[in-house]
Amino acid sequence: MKNVEFFDAVNAVCEEKDLEKELVYAAIAKGVENAYKREHGGQTNIKFKFDEEKFEYDFYEYYNVVGSEEELDPQDQSKVLLSEARKHRKTAKVGDYFEIKRHVNPKDFGRIAINSTKQIFSQQLKDYSRTKSYEYFSSKQNEMITGVVIKLTDSLVIFDLGYMTTGSLKRDEISKDSQYIGAKVGLYVTKVEKTQRGPKVTVSRSDKNLVKRFLEENIPEVKDGTIEIIGIARDPEDRSKICVMTNDPNVDALGACLGPKGKRIQDVINALGGEKIDLYEWSSDPAELIKNALKPAEVFKVQYDEEKKQAIAVVPNDQFSLAIGKKGQNVRLAVQSSGWKIDIKSVDQALEEGIDF
Repeated sequence: MKNVEFFDAVNAVCEEKDLEKELVYAAIAKGVENAYKREHGGQTNIKFKFDEEKFEYDFYEYYNVVGSEEELDPQDQSKVLLSEARKHRKTAKVGDYFEIKRHVNPKDFGRIAINSTKQIFSQQLKDYSRTKSYEYFSSKQNEMITGVVIKLTDSLVIFDLGYMTTGSLKRDEISKDSQYIGAKVGLYVTKVEKTQRGPKVTVSRSDKNLVKRFLEENIPEVKDGTIEIIGIARDPEDRSKICVMTNDPNVDALGACLGPKGKRIQDVINALGGEKIDLYEWSSDPAELIKNALKPAEVFKVQYDEEKKQAIAVVPNDQFSLAIGKKGQNVRLAVQSSGWKIDIKSVDQALEEGIDF
């Protein structure tokens, strides 16, 4: 049966739902075949086929040719004796497979059959959409995606993640500047679970890897591996401390991350809702590494045990509070990002404890 409008409609559904045409055709075929079986006493050897080039679709009965009655099966209507097969195909022989076109207009089906077709088609599309959605988000696990704020409650910000899937964060996990309908927010996918209603996607703004993804997005040298991120420590929505390095002597790791007039790192800061970022350079010299990690504080002397990865950093008296940071933040982030346990001592404390610096 020729029907150009039908194929146009299939293309429209595929475009709207972002589905492969093969899936939509399979869903339609399953529904129509089920309706055909209802109308024809449960006949099972039937296929509904599509020809996009000719804009045609039709039913086909399919048969497998057998040589004896013992091989016939009442439950398998596709098996046919050679003598019967030759009524349709004079050259048929045992073992052949052939099809017979049956011109049947689906519009001629009864109301119950038509409703069944619609229900099966609708369910198949939902199943395909959920599967496609799950596959998409599974591929995005441990990656960054963009969510659009679609609803605000007293405690939650709810995002449209695409593929008819939503995610949410507590309001204190996201900058107030992004708490409005339509705001586009970078989110890190931490977990994807398959459920009957579609994928359950857990997103985060506090995961330290979100910072890494924003760096990759805004700094080409980080994305292509010229600059490596050795360590990241983070107090979400407040401050991150990041250790970077490069093996390319022609690349200034810190300068490349900062960008012209600091634009690159400022773009990352803006994407994180104003979260401050301390960048420092990795060094193979533990003393130099620890000095870098404790910036902006100045360090007089570092004593370290490389095997235990423990160190004592002696700082000027007036730098002690800066080295420790508010509520211990600076030294804590330095420890987490460098991988070294660091004990801060002021000059007076070092002299009192007999530390040689």
